[in-house]
Amino acid sequence: MLDLAIIVIYLIVIAAIGLRISGRQRSATDYFVGERDLSWWAVCFSIVATETSTLTVISVPGVAYLGAYGFVELAFGYLLGRSIVAIVLLPLYARGNLVSAYQYLGIRFGPKVQGLASATFLVTRLLAEGVRLFASAIPIALLLAAIGVHASYLVIIVVLAGVTVAYTYIGGIRAVVWTDAIQMMLYLGGALLSVGILLHGTSLADLGHAFAAGKFEVFNFHAPILTSPFAFVAAIFGGAVFTMASHGADQLMVQRILACRNLRDSRKAMVGSAVFVMAQFALFSLVGTLLWIKFGGQTPAQLGLSGPDDLFPEFIIHGLPPGISGLMVAGILGATMGSLSSAMNSMSNSTLTDLIRLFGRRDYDDKTMLRISRISTLFWAGALVGFASMFTDTHSPVVVLGLSITGYTYGALLGAFLLGLLIKRANQRDGAIAFIATVVIMAVVVLGVKIHGHALAFTWYVPIGVAITLLVGGGLSLTHPREQQASAGVASGDPAGQRRAAEPP
Repeated sequence: MLDLAIIVIYLIVIAAIGLRISGRQRSATDYFVGERDLSWWAVCFSIVATETSTLTVISVPGVAYLGAYGFVELAFGYLLGRSIVAIVLLPLYARGNLVSAYQYLGIRFGPKVQGLASATFLVTRLLAEGVRLFASAIPIALLLAAIGVHASYLVIIVVLAGVTVAYTYIGGIRAVVWTDAIQMMLYLGGALLSVGILLHGTSLADLGHAFAAGKFEVFNFHAPILTSPFAFVAAIFGGAVFTMASHGADQLMVQRILACRNLRDSRKAMVGSAVFVMAQFALFSLVGTLLWIKFGGQTPAQLGLSGPDDLFPEFIIHGLPPGISGLMVAGILGATMGSLSSAMNSMSNSTLTDLIRLFGRRDYDDKTMLRISRISTLFWAGALVGFASMFTDTHSPVVVLGLSITGYTYGALLGAFLLGLLIKRANQRDGAIAFIATVVIMAVVVLGVKIHGHALAFTWYVPIGVAITLLVGGGLSLTHPREQQASAGVASGDPAGQRRAAEPP
C-alpha cells in the first residue's frame, strides 16, 4: 500500500507542478518556445529526459549484465555528434529566430521540402512514440502486479497519457521542460539509491572479479563493425552521425534548444546533454554490473527470468525496501511521461508551424493560433494512445520495428539539412526527390540487408541515409544551372529571404 500510495501521489504532484509553473500562455510562440527565456540547464535536463524512456532505464542494466559498458562507448559518439550540431546547425536556428527545425528547409529549399520533412517527422514520432508507449507499459504492468496492483496495458497507457496531456495542454513547452527535469532527477536518484544498496553487499574482491571478467570494458575493438552497434567504429562514428540527426534535425529535440535565451545557452544545453547521457549510461551500466555480481553471473534463464530486461525490475521489487520500490516505479513512470510530453508538444508545434501556417490560406491572430496549438496537442495525444492500444493484446515483432523506425527517416532528415548547407546549387526539386528516395531505399536496407545472417547495426542506418541523400540530391543538382536563391542567405546569416518562413506563428 505504501508503494501504491507513493505512485498515486507522484502522478498527482507532477501534474500539479506542471500546471503551476507553466505561466500564462499568450501566443503559440509562448506555448512552443516559452518566450525563449528558459535556463540552459533545465533545457539540458529536458533533453536527457526526453531521450530516456522506461526501456532505457531497464535495458541498459541488462546490456551491461550480459556484456559491458557498450552504451558508455556509444555516448562518446553522442558527445562528438552533439558538439558538431552545436557548432554547425544551432547558429542557423538562432539567426533565423525559428520555432521549428524544418523552417530552415523551407527557407533553403521551399515550402514543399519543409512540409515533406514535417510530415515525415509526424509519422515517425507517431510510430516510434506510440509503440514506445505500449512497450513501456509492459514492465510497468509487471512492476505494479508485483506490488499487488493488476492493471491492463490499456489502462496504464490511458492513465499515463491523461496525466501527461493535462499539464502539456495547458503549460506548453515550459511545463514540459520543468517536469522533464524533475522526472530525470527522480529516476536518476532511484538508480543512485539502487547502486548504494547493491554496493553495501559487494566486496572489493567481487569488483576485482568483475573487472577481470571484462564487465567494466568501455571500448570494444573486437566486435564485428557492421553488425554490432558497440563495435568501436560503429559506436563512435555511427553514434555521432545518429545523434546529429536525432538532436540536430528532429523537432523533438530541436524545439527544446529553441527555448533557450541565446546561442551560447543553446550550445551549453546541447553539449551538456551528451555529458549527462554519458553519466546516465555509466550509472545504469554500473547497476547491471553490480547485479551480475549479486546474482553470481547466472543467466536470466537460470534466474527464472524471461530476458535481461527483467533483471532490474526483479531487483526493484524484491531487492529494495518498501516505499523505495514505489519511488523507483514512479521514476520509471516519469521516464515514460517525459518522452511522451515532449512528443505531444513537438508534434503540435510541427503541425502548426510547418503545415497549417505554411499551407493555410488565412492568417490567424495569437489567441486563435494558441487554441489551435492546444487542440493539436489533444489530437496527437489521442493518436498516440490509439496507436499504442493497437498492441495491447499482442507481443507482435512489429514492436521491435516500431522502436527502430527512426532508421528509415533520420538519414533523410539530416541529409536534407546537409544538402542545403553543402551543395549550394541544389534546389527544391533536388531536395524533395532525394528525401523521398532516401526513405524508400532505407526501408529496403533496414528490412532486407543481412551480413552473414545478422542485421546491419542500427548505428549505420543514419550514415547510409545521409550518403544517399547527398548523392541523389547532389547528382540531380548537376542537371540544371545554379539558381540564384534569396533564401540561400540563411547559410551565411543574411536575413534576406528569411522573413516569411522564419516569423514565429
